[in-house]
Amino acid sequence: MPDYVQPVEIKYYPDIPHGTLRDTTFYSVNLNNSRTIRIYLPPNYESTTDSFPMILMHDGLEYISLASMYNVLDYLIAHNQIKPIIGVFIPPVNRTPEYAGNQMNAFSSFIVNEIIPYVRSRYRVKYGPENCAVGGASNGGNISLYLALNYPQVFGNVAAQSSNVISSISQGFQNNQKLNLKIYLDIGKYDISILIPLVRNLKSILASKGYEMIYKEFNEGHSWGNWRAHIDDYLKFFFPQSPAEVNEEEGELIPQGIKLYQNFPNPFNYQSRIKFEISRKGFINLKVFDSSGREIQTLINEVKEAGQYETSFNFYNLSSGIYFYQLNYFVNEDKFINRFSETRKMVFLK
Repeated sequence: MPDYVQPVEIKYYPDIPHGTLRDTTFYSVNLNNSRTIRIYLPPNYESTTDSFPMILMHDGLEYISLASMYNVLDYLIAHNQIKPIIGVFIPPVNRTPEYAGNQMNAFSSFIVNEIIPYVRSRYRVKYGPENCAVGGASNGGNISLYLALNYPQVFGNVAAQSSNVISSISQGFQNNQKLNLKIYLDIGKYDISILIPLVRNLKSILASKGYEMIYKEFNEGHSWGNWRAHIDDYLKFFFPQSPAEVNEEEGELIPQGIKLYQNFPNPFNYQSRIKFEISRKGFINLKVFDSSGREIQTLINEVKEAGQYETSFNFYNLSSGIYFYQLNYFVNEDKFINRFSETRKMVFLK
């Protein structure tokens, strides 16, 4: 499409650190078949003894080849938008039976009892469901929801893009007590027609149960172009950079042409101010999020000329705690609209 805007995070940047990809052929006892599994290790994996959170992606090789998810991971880690994580990319062998049919239970056992132990035995993976995510699109989203519903002790985060939602999943969330899950759902307004009411119905069920959730609808169809553009949304929701890791120093104007200052005062009581600079005319989006990644307030959402700006805000109806503000800067470059982003933390004390 001539008006397509390529997301900045899916591109390859030679000047940032890159993770490594490792392939292995894995035989499943539960499914009696073999497949190639690809592991993404973050750029600093070999230079530290740290352990890392993990995300497991269904249709995994397509998330590499069609969605460029390794580029997304490199970009978000390099720009301190997520914690460094390990990615596990798993392809199907019999896709429909495994993801939405009579092999779902065997496939789930393959994931939980074979793949997860294998990865943990060979790589430094953090334990605890809060450090483990699962995701996929279409029927890959369906099996992701199924795994999170049935194995919340393993998966604390689930992303389902343009997802099928079989009845046992919606009924399971409806009829059981709320699980300790963070859930990302999206759907295209021009998606496969039978999927749209299924996703909207699940969203209503989850909202009624009080789940921590991001739900989005896009003016898109059922395509990898849509899905790859929003991988960053759930990665930042599941694995946000911790407050201690957010840079609070006021550096020089960065090469992308934006500079975001620390809010003042900070900590603050009800009201504070944010100042930023942009070097070129562009579209500015400035938002506030809580520590879980939930959007609290949009402060600016408009085109600005080059220059320095300041805006004020208040938190009269919110609880004391740590919050984040993020400046997104969209600018025309070489026939593409590129997006650049800076994030800072702030402390609200009533």
